[in-house]
Amino acid sequence: MSSSAHPGELGAFLKARRMELSPAQVGLPDATGRRRVKGLRREEVALLASISPDYYTRLEQGRRQASIPVLDTLARVLRLDDGERAYLFDLSGKDAGRPRRRTAQKVRPQLRRLLDDLPTTPAVVLGRRTDILAWNSMAAALFTDFAQIPERKRNFVRLVFREPAIRALYPDWEWVAQVSLAQLRMEAARDPKDPRLAELVGELSLQDPDFRRWWGAHHVAVQGTGTKTLNHPVVGRLLLDWSFLTCSDDPDQQLITLTAEPGTPSHDRLRILASRTAPAADRPAADGAHGG
Repeated sequence: MSSSAHPGELGAFLKARRMELSPAQVGLPDATGRRRVKGLRREEVALLASISPDYYTRLEQGRRQASIPVLDTLARVLRLDDGERAYLFDLSGKDAGRPRRRTAQKVRPQLRRLLDDLPTTPAVVLGRRTDILAWNSMAAALFTDFAQIPERKRNFVRLVFREPAIRALYPDWEWVAQVSLAQLRMEAARDPKDPRLAELVGELSLQDPDFRRWWGAHHVAVQGTGTKTLNHPVVGRLLLDWSFLTCSDDPDQQLITLTAEPGTPSHDRLRILASRTAPAADRPAADGAHGG
């Protein structure tokens, strides 16, 4: 019996990745010209990885555990990026001894102070499974009044898929939604027994066909930096750079900030938005608008 953390997910992930590759992409001839299956066959993956077809088939079926060298080879053969490689190892149970913490998260005091010290920069603190733990007034002005959302529903991925006001902010909504979902799938690999995460995935799978389809594609992504375009109903189009700051004494909490390059229209529009939220920004830290 396999000792993988969740072999069914491992097999589905391997299958999804091989189906995205063509023989030409990996240097194999396609002598027939017509293929009954999309992407690479199991036998072709086995050939490239220098393992037997039976061994690889058992991996996809969840009946065999892969060694670390085999996982490394499969990551190379299937052209996995760093995030996908980490996900593969998590699914294989190679990190299964890591302690899982499911106690209710509270925003760290130092992150709350940072939020309060950013009067012109939208910022939020995300916890496990992209739960929104805290925010500042600029983030509320940019996205939505998070305080009006029940705490158990205060989750970034849920809002991206289910909140019309958030959805309308993004002209490239499909890309934003798929990236946020891919980050959530990384969370699922790190803690496959998290009941809150399972509840979230089940809820969104039932309610949203896009989520259900993209979740089945098994794409993963890691958090980093990037640029987002938003169409704000008050100040108009914003081109914002986002970045993550991980809390040193709680790596499951990240401060996300959104900034604009000085001298650009987006920078000026953020200042206009800040001027409209100045009274709220002056509230004491105990105010519910800061989350908690």
